[in-house]
Amino acid sequence: MASYELNAFDRRFQSISLVGAIEQLSPYTLNVGYWLRDPNQLIIYPDMVASNPRMDFLWEKTCFEIFIGVQGEDYYREINLSPSQAWQAYQFEEYRYPEQMPPKVADDIELNQLKRTHYGLNVSLDLTEFMLANKLKWSDLFVGLSAVLDITQGQQLFAMQHSGQQADFHNKRDWLHVF
Repeated sequence: MASYELNAFDRRFQSISLVGAIEQLSPYTLNVGYWLRDPNQLIIYPDMVASNPRMDFLWEKTCFEIFIGVQGEDYYREINLSPSQAWQAYQFEEYRYPEQMPPKVADDIELNQLKRTHYGLNVSLDLTEFMLANKLKWSDLFVGLSAVLDITQGQQLFAMQHSGQQADFHNKRDWLHVF
């Protein structure tokens, strides 16, 4: 298991700390945990929903995200995970393309489990169809973790790294985990 401290785009913001951990379970299961420290209880959580529905526009509220890239390829997947227990997976052919809103749903990634915990959020994803259809091995993949946190003073954007002038979770340079 590898863990990463996610950094706020606003470097002055130190009130919340966020760590993401990634674990590959053979042959095609990806587990990710997010650990939050919010001592001042600044985060605003969306209302809970039942049975893990797929929903669009989750990033408009507190949302955790996983980006899965493929070495040497332009296409990638974005998975949005809400503490409400809703989720969605999107497919992109290249950087933010196609540009439709909401993005095109990725039916080749399935949710095994998503739950909000006392420490943050835990998810287990089934990548079987995505990996088999594209003839991928774990060593072909790289992953980025990020989060949009609604807080009482607005929104804070967290990622493994912010290498651009603007916060951009789709920037593959900031997806640091390799298998």
